[in-house]
Amino acid sequence: MALYDNLFEPIKVGGVTIPNRVVRSAHGTGLLGDELIAYHEARAKGGVGMSTLEAVSVHAGSPTGLPLYSDDCIPFYEKLTKRIAPHGMKLFQQLYHPGASYAASLETWSASAIPNPMANIMPMEMTKAQIDELVASFASAARRCRDGGMDGVDVHASSGYLIHEFLSTALNQRTDEYGGSRANRMRFLLEVVAAIRAEVNDDNFVVGVRIPNEDYVPGGLTAEENAAIAKAVEPHVDYVSLHMGAYWRFHRLISPSDDPLGVEMPANKVITKDIKKPTIVVGRIMTLDHASSIVASGAADMVSMVRALIADPELVNKARAGQEHKIRPCVGSNMGCVGQLMARGKLRCVVNIA
Repeated sequence: MALYDNLFEPIKVGGVTIPNRVVRSAHGTGLLGDELIAYHEARAKGGVGMSTLEAVSVHAGSPTGLPLYSDDCIPFYEKLTKRIAPHGMKLFQQLYHPGASYAASLETWSASAIPNPMANIMPMEMTKAQIDELVASFASAARRCRDGGMDGVDVHASSGYLIHEFLSTALNQRTDEYGGSRANRMRFLLEVVAAIRAEVNDDNFVVGVRIPNEDYVPGGLTAEENAAIAKAVEPHVDYVSLHMGAYWRFHRLISPSDDPLGVEMPANKVITKDIKKPTIVVGRIMTLDHASSIVASGAADMVSMVRALIADPELVNKARAGQEHKIRPCVGSNMGCVGQLMARGKLRCVVNIA
């Protein structure tokens, strides 16, 4: 009998069945092409139920490694999905625009012209024409993911990126229909989701959203405000994923080893308790025992274990085989993963040097 059987129950998300509750939310790797495929393939072979590729910009004005703003990206997705499909892991792509969280190659756009001191950026307030252009860009990007065989997309409305900046009571000072009330601040996000649905026109293609639980920006989004945002967006998406912090307050974005295990769960519980669609949580959830207790309590439907699965891609299979004692544990130092990504541009791990 496998340990933690509740983690190995499938769950229906939109038109897709995720084979188990252990998932991987989007995270930077610094990898491209065959290296990125091999990285995700290792976790698929290891039994992970779902993995979301790291955030990719939908607009050529803020380019990232994969040109999601062009059909040139489709052959990569076709190659990736062909490699992953035999293992059963479902694949999503996170879609975003960075806003004022770091400098784009062209104009830096944001909800309002509020400087980001962490990134030394003074953005320009977007016009209605630019908003419409980006809404269309999100939709086209999702269509390319579908055409390449991906199972869905994750609309990134957290981490202080552009959609988060529109949602934020601190970062959005607009006086038009995109600013002021919660409904106005949510308008951009809801237009993006609606445009994706219309463009893709496929009930089996999942559209999820990632929103903050708390962003720690003074005057910004609290758990209670995010609970209201989650409830308002829930009817339009297939799942809600939660994550704390923002690039406006980087020290709260990725939990170091001195944060308690499950550091984000107090804020998460404020939000997930009223959400009926599937939910995903993160935040120093290092062991399957901890993940199992979260799912059993009803605090979330799926648990993202990114760093634990960097340390040991076979974590799920080992637990299913009753070999939990063989799992290589994540120590949560951030020195290999986050540290090496920031210093050298590629993800590494201090306990998994392969």
